[in-house]
Amino acid sequence: MTYAPATRAYYDADSHIMELPDFLKAYADPALRDEIPEVSYSASIVTDEEVAVIMGQGGRHSPEHVAEQIALGDRLIEKSKEIQALGAFNSADRTTALDLLGFRKQLVFATHSLRMPFSPSSKLEPRLRYGATRAHNRHMADFCKTDGRMIGVAAIPLDDPDLAIQELDWVLSQNLGAVWVPHRAPLERSPGHIDFEPFWARLAEAGVPFLMHVGGAPLQLAKAWGNNGRAAVKDWLGGGENVRTKDAALQHQVPEAFISMLVLDGVLDRHPNLRGAAIELGSGWVPEMLRRLDWVARTWGRNDANLQVQTRRPSEQIVAQMAFTPFPLEDLGNMLDQSSEDLYLFSSDYPHIEGGRDPIGKFERHLEGRSESVKTKFYEQNFLRVVPNAA
Repeated sequence: MTYAPATRAYYDADSHIMELPDFLKAYADPALRDEIPEVSYSASIVTDEEVAVIMGQGGRHSPEHVAEQIALGDRLIEKSKEIQALGAFNSADRTTALDLLGFRKQLVFATHSLRMPFSPSSKLEPRLRYGATRAHNRHMADFCKTDGRMIGVAAIPLDDPDLAIQELDWVLSQNLGAVWVPHRAPLERSPGHIDFEPFWARLAEAGVPFLMHVGGAPLQLAKAWGNNGRAAVKDWLGGGENVRTKDAALQHQVPEAFISMLVLDGVLDRHPNLRGAAIELGSGWVPEMLRRLDWVARTWGRNDANLQVQTRRPSEQIVAQMAFTPFPLEDLGNMLDQSSEDLYLFSSDYPHIEGGRDPIGKFERHLEGRSESVKTKFYEQNFLRVVPNAA
């Protein structure tokens, strides 16, 4: 018996590798290897001791640990978390985990290895930014190649348009199924800048989606916003390194800005086959974004040449071409009522603890009383629309 009931197909829009320290170095070009950092868990609930034990076992879980995880059966998602999870960093174990989870397909993201590729610093040398990017993408392709249920998510920073398109061509040659782009403004440009037109066109032609994900831009607000003269606030895990109260309240603003620029600069309208999704960034903000963009286009379109040539309203573009993963505790039913049943995706976040112990159960409570058609879209069809090569 699997965690996901066999009564329907479940496509998981969010899962992760928990990288070991040499995740990038082992796949980096030899000439760059000494300059590529090890993956660090210093800002994580995973302890250095846990990582050291795994590395002392040759970069594997012990056979006893693996057997204990497999014995959890359909309770795997409830108990198997973070770096101790089955398949957290070993692809063969991940296949076993998918057998127990029962998901038809699963997008697979990295967790901690993109600090250099996605760094917002303009001082980082392109050879290092894109060298670390290539190492990441080589490892993701290798991890996911043995099981067709795993859809490897490449990473491509947009800071250098020429190097970005070169990396995209390589990624497409490796059959990686999606491309994670940082959802901040590329250095000194809008993501809708004409320099990126070949990038978006190539993705649209290939039928490969661009994805935004938490971690694709700085997690925390500028320090000034937290300076209220009172004691520092802990993050939701009880530390100080992760998303805190004020960060969570405004977390949607950067991805909303990124999507808004793509719409207002005409990228989605010019490339109707381009697909994209915002993953682990919440969805409660989406209905209001649709209303706001339609209002902006209607009001400012009288004087904005970028808007005057567009053939569809912003909301039409986004509903047709994008999708969003709600957090399990958000009110999915309310989002459906305010926007479109075509917009939202199921995700487990396996093996991260943020995904919860029973994501399907939580979403089912939000979908109570909804038609089977709505549920099928949420668990399956919307995923296949955004990731058409997964069919």
